[in-house]
Amino acid sequence: MTWEDCKEGFLQAGELVLRVKARPGASRSAVKEIMADKTVKIDVAAAPEGGRANWELRAFLAQEFSVPVASVLMLSGAVDRYKLVKITKSSFCG
Repeated sequence: MTWEDCKEGFLQAGELVLRVKARPGASRSAVKEIMADKTVKIDVAAAPEGGRANWELRAFLAQEFSVPVASVLMLSGAVDRYKLVKITKSSFCG
């Protein structure tokens, strides 16, 4: 599975749940790899302080999937490197 496969699956299904291993403190946010268990390893360009890394992760995923940040929900892992994230298409977009 590739990152492009994830995006294509999202376009077809309208929603996607990702298991993410966040790596905060990077110089820029980027998908680094999809691990053997399908966990997506993402470098996050924010420190893990005061929720900044979580916000940056949500903003990065929103940009990647062309949805509003409000369409990226953190289901679990707010204080952990491993997170479960749900991305949905906005009902306000055609």
